[in-house]
Amino acid sequence: MKIGNCLIAQSGGPTAAINATLAGVYSAAKKQFAIGRIYGGMNGIEGIMKGNIIDLSSVLDKDENLKLLKTTPSSFLGSCRYKLKGGSEGQSEFQKLFKVFEENNIKYFFYIGGNDSMDTILQLEEYQVANGGDVTFVGVPKTIDNDLCCIDHTPGFGSAAKYIATTIKEIAADTAVYDMDSIVVVEVMGRNAGWLALSAALALDSKGRCMADLIYLPENVFDYDKFIEDVKKVQQTKRQIVVVVSEGIKLADGSLISEAKTKDSFGHGQLGGAAKHVEAVIQERIGVKVRAVEINVLQRCAGHLLSARDINESFMLGEKAVEVASEGKSGVMVTTERARNGFYSITMGATDIRLIANKEKTVPEDYMNEAKNAATQKALDYLMPLIQGEIAPVMQNGIPKHLLLRDYI
Repeated sequence: MKIGNCLIAQSGGPTAAINATLAGVYSAAKKQFAIGRIYGGMNGIEGIMKGNIIDLSSVLDKDENLKLLKTTPSSFLGSCRYKLKGGSEGQSEFQKLFKVFEENNIKYFFYIGGNDSMDTILQLEEYQVANGGDVTFVGVPKTIDNDLCCIDHTPGFGSAAKYIATTIKEIAADTAVYDMDSIVVVEVMGRNAGWLALSAALALDSKGRCMADLIYLPENVFDYDKFIEDVKKVQQTKRQIVVVVSEGIKLADGSLISEAKTKDSFGHGQLGGAAKHVEAVIQERIGVKVRAVEINVLQRCAGHLLSARDINESFMLGEKAVEVASEGKSGVMVTTERARNGFYSITMGATDIRLIANKEKTVPEDYMNEAKNAATQKALDYLMPLIQGEIAPVMQNGIPKHLLLRDYI
């Protein structure tokens, strides 16, 4: 194992579990004799290019801080949505990064993030192969979207799914109190993969009935006429209806029912407002009381409602990343594989980053019913283990206490 320092950074959208992964990487790195200082890169790859790195030992060597970090939502080190450039400008960016690595004797770089972060790991590995270097690059998965390939489920998804299912139950309870016909349309995140919307199927009542009456994913064509038929069918037996839509639901021509003109740095459309569009159609064609609810960023960092399995597995994947790096594996992402014996268990490994970067895992077709408006038992069997267990947050002044980097720099 190479002797040197390591650098950890976080990227992309924050989650309730990304800091548990950071805690896992840090904890395991501290046990490696070959790793000296453990640095944190502030604001991801963008901050590292500017030389914004800190020694994490001043904060995380305290056991109480490391424990608190595990249950602190959002990205402790800050984040970015930055795509490394191509051409001569890109060459300059890589040179800046490798200069930072060299000046700080960085031999191991762990990047915690989603699809676009794994693309960064791929680019760094390819640049090093072509131009020389001695840094081990390991991607560590994170995304509530659950759309990374070669992994059973992504850290952060379980807690987000638990929050969404709980929220759907509470919305259903709220709307059921009135003696009137009504529809609530709930929009959750998910551009091309509908895993988060699918998790609404976990909102089961005491008799095992789903409290989300209709669920629509971006993997399936959204047709307004069929949707109205679906609603009217539910109205035959139920007066208060809850509809869940993914932000990325698409029409037959492939267009999103709602997409802003602006795009992020990776060229992705900035989505939102799907529920409002559906709300307007219901008002026009059915005429009942209807309300659109957009959960938005609330589903990302609900640290007060964590899945214990999600947090514990996230920590262990961080530890696994260090193990993989100690074995000399570079240009990989740590992954999980679920046992197929009917009992939930996972094994952890590592997969070539080229099989993961710039690819998306979508919801399998058999996870939805034939009408494409409700989850199947197979989907529930996949989802249910991921939300199990609770972790009570550390409380201060009646609300959860968080570990914040700004309190230490």
